[in-house]
Amino acid sequence: MRALIDRYIDAYNRMDVEAMMKTMHSEVIFENYTGGTLSVRTVGVEELRHLAESSRHLFSARHQTIVGYAEAAGVAHAQIAFEGTFAIDLPNGVRAGQRIAMPGRSEFREREGLLIHVADYSD
Repeated sequence: MRALIDRYIDAYNRMDVEAMMKTMHSEVIFENYTGGTLSVRTVGVEELRHLAESSRHLFSARHQTIVGYAEAAGVAHAQIAFEGTFAIDLPNGVRAGQRIAMPGRSEFREREGLLIHVADYSD
């Protein structure tokens, strides 16, 4: 599963939505948790594609690095270091050009050689 996850993260870092979707099962479920609360959930590759396309403009650059990795019982757990530079001003006061760096973690499940579940967690 690690090679598949590496392909996904490489495509994410390049903001290549098509390459990201090639790593996803058609029935993929994506979830994003912030501070323990579910903030985004998509079901199916088309919903995830729409989310990826619509949020791509938020960053002029972004990069995830796996800093820890383990697999157990069919689930991969990755500790992630995220860095990004905002491309636009946001309503919460964040300004274009501002950088963010934060730790997080992701969980992945695979079916038929593709990612069927991706869950991202940050504080």
